[in-house]
Amino acid sequence: MKKRVYVIAVVIALFCGASAEAQSFTDNGDSTITDNVTGMMWQKQDDGTTKTWANALTYCTSLSLGVHADWRLPNLKELSSIVDDTVFNPAINATYFPATQSSLYWSSTTFAGITSYAWYVYFGDGLVNFVSLDGKSNTYYARCVRLGQ
Repeated sequence: MKKRVYVIAVVIALFCGASAEAQSFTDNGDSTITDNVTGMMWQKQDDGTTKTWANALTYCTSLSLGVHADWRLPNLKELSSIVDDTVFNPAINATYFPATQSSLYWSSTTFAGITSYAWYVYFGDGLVNFVSLDGKSNTYYARCVRLGQ
């Protein structure tokens, strides 16, 4: 059991490497935000509804925002990169990402040990974890991303 906890802790540490000091965003004026560090373009505000993991994937790939239609659900490392660990409730820059819920947001990353689970970020405090209990049938929020310019 100790080995499993250690492995999970190492994985979480690897995915949470981004710090708030390294963040820099640009509001594109079309409901999108560009991360100037990673080059990723983010949905400025999610739609405020929870979804299963499969529905979150579909929601993002169906999104048309700004002049872009190539949106997707971010992987765990991408989603973790917009956590601001200097604030909480929500643990994100509220100027660029208004109305973010202090709640769970899906990542596209499936948990390798149990494929019916997926990783999420809790934007209350920035915690990264994987879904247990009902796995991917739980309903959480989704914020979509696309590659930048």
